[in-house]
Formats: sequence, structure tokens, C-alpha cells
Amino acid sequence: MSELAQSGAPVRSARLRLSAELWRRPWLKVAGLLALPVVAFAVVYLGSLVALFISSFWEVDSFTGKVVHTWTLSNFSTLIHEPVYRQIAFRTVWIAAAVTLADAVLAFPLAYFMARLAPPRLRALLFVLVLLPLWTSYLVRIYAWRTILAKDGALNWALNGIGLPDANLAYTNTAMWIVFSYVWLPFMVLPVYAALERIPDSYLEASQDLGGRSWRTFRSVIFPLALPGIVAGSIFTFSLTLGDFITPALVGGANSQFIGNVVHNYVGISNNVPLAAAFALVPVIVMAVYLFVAKRLGAFEAL
Repeated sequence: MSELAQSGAPVRSARLRLSAELWRRPWLKVAGLLALPVVAFAVVYLGSLVALFISSFWEVDSFTGKVVHTWTLSNFSTLIHEPVYRQIAFRTVWIAAAVTLADAVLAFPLAYFMARLAPPRLRALLFVLVLLPLWTSYLVRIYAWRTILAKDGALNWALNGIGLPDANLAYTNTAMWIVFSYVWLPFMVLPVYAALERIPDSYLEASQDLGGRSWRTFRSVIFPLALPGIVAGSIFTFSLTLGDFITPALVGGANSQFIGNVVHNYVGISNNVPLAAAFALVPVIVMAVYLFVAKRLGAFEAL
């Protein structure tokens, strides 16, 4: 027994020294906890971005169709000078912005009711209803909207039933806007709800005591304090729309391609990886600028 005790003594001593070192230097504990996630993030995410950036400067041999590791700016020149790529990039950005604006308008009154007015049971029910679409498959929701917006779908059937003509929304940019707004709405509701819930009641009472009417209270108190939550939600809605290619392929028409569709076609069909990589950098740059502006507006505090 004495030999076992002696052999275990160095192990206990090492544990005590390690525990004392961690107690004296808390940052070592944090570094140990974050080391693996940070390494994985650096290798998987940042590594893929670096590979994407490097491959965008390569070119494809027109005769063999193989990628040539020669540094060139021809891919970026093509994107700048070809009108079709500018149109696709513009369409992607403005529809993403329109979806973000629509979701903000729809989410704010619902989030305000949930955070400030609804009783606990109704609030819990509304939470379930907001999150319920996320429990179903993304493709199921897209195909459901295809059925609703089709020429013989539920929307035209309802309009014809009250004597109105067909809406003719199937396979249009408007259809994409509607579907995107529906799919990403929960990602806007939750951050806005979190921001509104944190507003102290005393702020609203002070505004009323100072003679502020409902509109003035909203404009000077509620909206500025809820703005970080709106911007935080917009990060999700804008970025998710910007990088999507499934909804434009299933709901959009022939003239509704997004950047993601072009990248998918060049990678899987045309085998022009360098041009696809160069075009894929466009949403990365747009989101980098967007995140910089969002950070200045305090959006990350509401995440």
C-alpha cells in the first residue's frame, strides 16, 4: 500500500500545481477551453476563405479545361465588365435588403407585443409559433410556398373566389421576396424581442412623466434602444438571403439568379472554379462591410 501511495503522490502533486497555476492565471483556463474551438475555426473557416481567395486569382485553360495556377486578375475583370454579373450581384443585394426591411417591419410589432404586453402563457405560445417553422425542413417550406404561389395554387384560388384576377407571382422576384421574408422571419423576431425586453419600464414611465406621447416615446426611447436588436436580426436575414441559392432555383424565374446560383453552376457544371471563387468573394466583401457597420451600431450587444 505504501508503494501505491508513493507512486500516486507525484500525480497528486502535479494536479495541485496545475490547479494552483490555473487559479493564479485565469486566462490559462480560458485559453484551454477555447483552444480547440479556435483551432477548428481557424482551420475550417478561415482556411476555406484563404483557399477561396487564392483560387480566385487562378484561371482555367481554355483548351484542356484544367485549372492553371497562374496569378491573374482576369476573373475580377470579367465580373466588373460583364453586365450580366453586375445585374446578378445587384439583384442579390437588393432582394436581401428588401427581405431584411420586410422582416424588420413584420417582426417589430410582434416582438414588442411579446416582450411588453403579452401575459406569460400567451408569450410562451407565441414563442412556439415563431419557432415552429424552424422545426420543419427548409425544403418542405419552400415547396409549400411553391404550391401556394403556383398558377393553380391556393393564393390564386382564394383571389378568384372573391372575384379578383390571378396574382401571377409564381417564379418572380416578388415570389422570392415573399418566401425569403417568411423563412427568415424568426431570425429577426428573437433579437428584436431580446432588445425590447431589456428596456427598463422606468424609461417609459419617465418619458410619460415628461409629457412624451406614444409616438415621441417610440421615436426617442424605444426605437433607439431596440435598434441594436434590429441590426442584429438584420445580420441573419441579410446574410442568409445573400448566400442562398436554393430558393432562387425553386421559386425564382429564369431572370432570378442569385450569386449562389452562378457559383453553383460554375463549380458543378462549367468547372470554372476560379471564376466561381471570384464571384463568391462578392457576398463575403458585402457582409464584411455590413458587419463593420453593424458593430458600430452596437448590434453584437443584442446577439
